[in-house]
Amino acid sequence: MELRHLRYFVAVAETCHFGRAAERLHMAQPALSQAIRQLESELGASLFFRTTRQVSLTAAGEFLYDEAQRVLRAVDDSVAGVRRVAEGRKGLARLGFTGTASFTQLPFIARTLQRELPDVALEIHADLLTPEQSDGLRDGSLDLAVLRPPAAGEGVTVRVIEVEPLVLALPAGHRLVAEQVVALADLRTEGFVLYKPSVVNDAVLRTCRDAGFTPRREHEAPGTAVLLALIAAGLGVALVPASARAVPLADVVFRDVADAGTVELALAWRDEPSTLVRSILAVLEAAGLFSDQSDPDLPDNVTEGAR
Repeated sequence: MELRHLRYFVAVAETCHFGRAAERLHMAQPALSQAIRQLESELGASLFFRTTRQVSLTAAGEFLYDEAQRVLRAVDDSVAGVRRVAEGRKGLARLGFTGTASFTQLPFIARTLQRELPDVALEIHADLLTPEQSDGLRDGSLDLAVLRPPAAGEGVTVRVIEVEPLVLALPAGHRLVAEQVVALADLRTEGFVLYKPSVVNDAVLRTCRDAGFTPRREHEAPGTAVLLALIAAGLGVALVPASARAVPLADVVFRDVADAGTVELALAWRDEPSTLVRSILAVLEAAGLFSDQSDPDLPDNVTEGAR
């Protein structure tokens, strides 16, 4: 049985007229009649009652009509799905996020993609460090990553999406809570909770050294959530990206620092992105994810993926 025979059969079943069905199918009536007879012969069942005045479905024809509609819908849906995949509008996108980017960038990116690319499923990997994300992009376990540049190693394209100031995280009872803006010099004698070696930790150390002192390390944390928990416990102060303000934790107060440095947040992908990634990049570009940055290095013709 061929799909065209099912389409011929459905046309006759819906018109109950071989002539009108032939017109709908843009074919000659004798050829249509012969095709239906071949289908009946193959199935070993009559599908239509035929008289000189009327064509109607037999019981076998009624059953086949329901099944043929289901089969043809499934075929049409499959064809449309294949085209969406080929156009980068359907598939699975694996996204990695570093630290507090899960609180700030993830909601915007996820909402945008759900709205503009509803057939793209998202698999989220949160709280990943930049080297881990860079490896994931290269080995194919991640498609896109929101990370702290620079990316580790080669083969990864990075575009900055945000430049965050460092802010001060304090225990709620700390003496500097009374200050709305704190100077770095006020932190010379403080015990610090520092990140484990990372881009943010490098920025914190550089900022303190530029102010003329090396921060006194009291504790070390693998990520922002643990770091803020140590601050809440009164075990030190910390300089953290401003996006850490989005982490809801009692007994932690944030204050701006007049002369603090900054850290960058960037979107990264493999140097030779898939059609799906190109489509996602085009959608995020149109939504303004990169609008405040000057880096132009999106892939060539990236907007074609969003069409």
